[in-house]
Amino acid sequence: MTTYTNEKIRMIKEYDLKGALTTLQQGGILLYPTDTIWSIGCDATNAHAIEKVRRLKQHTSTGGGEILVDSIEMLRQYVTHLHPKIETLLLYHVRPLTIVFERARNLPAEVIAPDGSVAIRLVQDAFCSSLICELGKPLLATFASMSEGTFPVNFGAISSEVIEGVDFVVKHRQSEKKISEPSVVVRLSKRDELIFLRE
Repeated sequence: MTTYTNEKIRMIKEYDLKGALTTLQQGGILLYPTDTIWSIGCDATNAHAIEKVRRLKQHTSTGGGEILVDSIEMLRQYVTHLHPKIETLLLYHVRPLTIVFERARNLPAEVIAPDGSVAIRLVQDAFCSSLICELGKPLLATFASMSEGTFPVNFGAISSEVIEGVDFVVKHRQSEKKISEPSVVVRLSKRDELIFLRE
């Protein structure tokens, strides 16, 4: 079993952050851990990179996946309205929480669902948040699997097809064996009531 010192872990994170950031800036796609599960992703504002993710996942429909932001301030740039109830929920909810907003802005059509909605999550993972902050843009995150509706519970469950299909594989948290789960998903009804789409 490999034992990592704190210095080794710091060096891996630094290598990962630089490599992932360069890949994103060049329009590439990543395999990376989020605050929930391992995801395939890219710069969520780069339509060409989003298309590369879709080709790897072998589907062409619009929408799908989630947009990850590192702050409430960044979130405001991509939604037309942030209800105070949602803002409070994001600040105090313990589990990772994805909000489906009715309308998006400043995002390519490729990440917006046919009904105009977009799913956005304020990430809680420090590495993921640092990557978004360094990029200065949100990330697309879609389950690191080839089958719709299935997701890898940890890095060991990711297929070689996915690993070989991306431009950069993040090393951070690869050795974790804990079972990961998707985020809670909610949306606000027209009567300002919270509707849980996934708990």
